[in-house]
Amino acid sequence: MVSIVRATTTEVMYPSKNDVQAMAKRLVEYYAVLRENSVNCKHTWVMDELRCILDRSNPDFISDLKTSWESFYGKAQFYGVFKKLLGPSTTQDKVTRSIAMMKALPEMFPSPVAPPKNLGHASEAMVHILEPTENPNTYLQRRPVFSPVLIICDSSCMLAIGSTPVITFPKENIDTAVLYLLAYYYTFHLTYPKCIATLLSVLQSEVQQDAIHDSYATSSYKKALSEWKKFIGE
Repeated sequence: MVSIVRATTTEVMYPSKNDVQAMAKRLVEYYAVLRENSVNCKHTWVMDELRCILDRSNPDFISDLKTSWESFYGKAQFYGVFKKLLGPSTTQDKVTRSIAMMKALPEMFPSPVAPPKNLGHASEAMVHILEPTENPNTYLQRRPVFSPVLIICDSSCMLAIGSTPVITFPKENIDTAVLYLLAYYYTFHLTYPKCIATLLSVLQSEVQQDAIHDSYATSSYKKALSEWKKFIGE
């Protein structure tokens, strides 16, 4: 059983860059499926690992999880508009909407800890849009946090842990990318970065239906969850 250590304002330091890089490389070497070329094979593997952790006896776990995410996403669209973080999505395509949502989520469910100065916005802890002149490997080497990140290029997306690319997939499949980010946190036993810990904790309890233990239920999580529940009428 994998247990996730969640960062608070006073507990759990970020793992060192060398530690995360070494871990990611060992994981890729250990899990042969991560060396396969098949995107579907890797996606299926990490989601099945998540099922084994959260609900091993449920054969419909992945389908249920995607339905849960779709429900949350639909409500979050309105919540983002309500909080003036998102504009109306009627004229946006799926990719544009998904990127806007991922960039807005950390502000919908804010953490009290600011991101590292050279990271910029808190959303950069989970998603980065690659500039035309940027090299993804150079970006990963310079990135100040080493949590799973989705890098968005012109026609594809790459998910990396530390400075190690794990998987690439077509840009049109970006709508479920958040689920895979969460799955890698669980599967690889990773700590939530402090600057997005509230968001990831909300996604854990609301999308994955994995309750937060009282000892990890921070005041920012309780406040964010209360405001969300009030908005959706629960």
